Amino acid sequence: MKVFDRLIESLDARQVPYDVLRHEPVYTSEEAARVRGTSLASGAKALICKADRQFVLIVLPADLRLASKRIRKSQGIRSLRFATRDEVADLTGLQPGSIPPFGSLFDLPTWCDAALAEQPQINFNAGDHEVSVSMRYDDFFRFEQPRCGEFAE
Repeated sequence: MKVFDRLIESLDARQVPYDVLRHEPVYTSEEAARVRGTSLASGAKALICKADRQFVLIVLPADLRLASKRIRKSQGIRSLRFATRDEVADLTGLQPGSIPPFGSLFDLPTWCDAALAEQPQINFNAGDHEVSVSMRYDDFFRFEQPRCGEFAE
C-alpha cells in the first residue's frame, strides 16, 4: 500500500478532517507553496535525520531551516545529520521532499518545531511530489503527538 493510501486510511479511521490537492510535481517548499496558493510558513517540511544512532523525523515550518546546534544541545545529542537519499528510501520508500510529517507511518519518532503551531492550517506533500494534504495543525498534533521543541532557525 502506498504511503498516501496508508496516511489517508489512518486519518479516516480516526475521523481527522483533511483536504487533498493534486497538482503539478513540486520539488521545493517554495514551489509547493506556490501551487497550493498557501504561505511558505504553513508548509510542514519533514526531514529525516540521524540523531546519534536513532533516525527521527523532524517537522519544521518550510520557511525555516534545521537548527542542528540547538537540537544537539537541547536534546543531549552528540551527532546529528541528515539521512542520505538511500537511508530515506530504505526507511520510507520515498524520495526526499515527498515525506509527510508523520513519523508514525515509518516507525520513527516525530519531533515538531513549536513555530509550526502558529499556523492554523498546515500543508505537506503526502508521499508523492504531485499530491498535497492540508489539515488543521491542532488535528495533526492530536493525531501524531510529536515531541515539540525549538528545532528550527
